[in-house]
Amino acid sequence: MNKKLISIVVGLMLVTGLLTACSATQASSSIPYASIPAGRAYSEGQEIYFSHTETSDPGVAEKLSNMMKSPVLVVPSLAEAPDSMLAPVYVFTNGIAGKGPLGFQPDVFPSPPGTEGYTPLRKIHFVTWVDGTAPLELKSEADILTRLTSGELTLEISGVVVNMPFMTWQDGKR
Repeated sequence: MNKKLISIVVGLMLVTGLLTACSATQASSSIPYASIPAGRAYSEGQEIYFSHTETSDPGVAEKLSNMMKSPVLVVPSLAEAPDSMLAPVYVFTNGIAGKGPLGFQPDVFPSPPGTEGYTPLRKIHFVTWVDGTAPLELKSEADILTRLTSGELTLEISGVVVNMPFMTWQDGKR
């Protein structure tokens, strides 16, 4: 009798496990997922991944769409967002060759998710190494500001806003 009871209990457990697995598969397959290419960049010295979804500028949209092989939409009103809704993204115009949008090192983002000032809306700040300086890969806003103060870099703040939500960051991901 004990063997029969044990067999019934084990059988019920197996059936319950199968039903749970089937319902989980059905639930997860009913949620559609889109594929969005991610760009690699730095934030506070750490490697992060982000996406470009919209920008205020048609030329930037075309460049990012071609670079990522995914459409970046033009939303001119993003340029009207108040500064309180924006954070910078530092884009290098020269220096170390790399996969940044202009062919140089990856972008640098201050204010990652979970810190004061995080916003996915970024105003492009163009960073240029001054002639005669030895460029190196910079990985944080602090690194950039130190080099600006020493006269090794110049900075041009554009009027272009890009929606750039983080996909991964230190101790987090979507």
